[in-house]
Amino acid sequence: MVKNFTRKLPIIIAHRGASGYRPEHTLAAYELAIALGADYIEPDLVSTKDGILIARHENEISETTDIANHAEFAHRRTTKVIDGESKTGWFTEDFTLAELKTLRAKERIPQLRSQNTAYDGLLEIPTLQEIIDLVKSKSAGINRAIGIYPETKHPTYFKSIGLALEEPLLKTLTANGYQGANAPIFIQSFEVSNLQDLSIKTDLPLVQLLNNSGKPYDFIVSGDERTYADLVTVSGLEEIAKYAQAVGVHKNLVVPRDSSGKLRRRKAACRQTSPTSLVIDAHAAGLLVHVWTFRNEDCFLPLDFQGNPQGEYELFFSLGVDGVFSDYPDTAAYHATIQ
Repeated sequence: MVKNFTRKLPIIIAHRGASGYRPEHTLAAYELAIALGADYIEPDLVSTKDGILIARHENEISETTDIANHAEFAHRRTTKVIDGESKTGWFTEDFTLAELKTLRAKERIPQLRSQNTAYDGLLEIPTLQEIIDLVKSKSAGINRAIGIYPETKHPTYFKSIGLALEEPLLKTLTANGYQGANAPIFIQSFEVSNLQDLSIKTDLPLVQLLNNSGKPYDFIVSGDERTYADLVTVSGLEEIAKYAQAVGVHKNLVVPRDSSGKLRRRKAACRQTSPTSLVIDAHAAGLLVHVWTFRNEDCFLPLDFQGNPQGEYELFFSLGVDGVFSDYPDTAAYHATIQ
């Protein structure tokens, strides 16, 4: 059964760390996020060849590391099909942790965040254990509990190659004292079956991620005809509540945008936007609602909030969301506290 929850200030989840200020998924990005007021830091987890969980947004790492400059690894460039999509590059599962530690991170979107390129070549790929060590050290230093919000990336794929993510994840969390429904952690996934399996093996909080299009990849594999649109219905949310404690949803599922990029307007409402009933429906099912992803750059903002990312936070906080994923946790944290 899903427990009732008491409304609190929305939590600030540092999306891949303070990735607006530092290259994503690096200890520097996580450390800065904590300093800027994040409540949770988010590591996306993939596996190495030797079964170690590391933080990368994707298992293909040419966009986020300097691996293309390592001649010794040139022969490992290859093409694979990941979740039905053909990708060419270098993949974490083809390298040991020791080999990956010789690489250095780089800014993923330098055309937008040129200031972050100053850190290119300086930062390692962190392991989950290193991230936990950082969180524990910083939590003790500032006397504030910082949570972690790990995502299992491509769980069906990693299971298919004998490198399932869930067992090493739970083993690491248990070894580090993460226990019980109130532990400072959320485990998230875009797939459903691995969360359902985790719900049997752990009582740690679980989060079903929901996109605004498509369907979970494990549904494609199993032949399940449901899509993410089916999962955000009242009945779909009630099903999610049987195994998860929260949903992590695309912003457009809460406040849709029209084809021009503007938030959809409704003349009958006094607001300029027309929110869906998702937040209300999820709360009715006993689920927390965490929304992704908030960024300050205009190219990510609806036309209504160009030059005013603060206004977008204020809108979503006014709708009662329980947390936001943000590349700029300082902006998010300030507006969360003034609600």
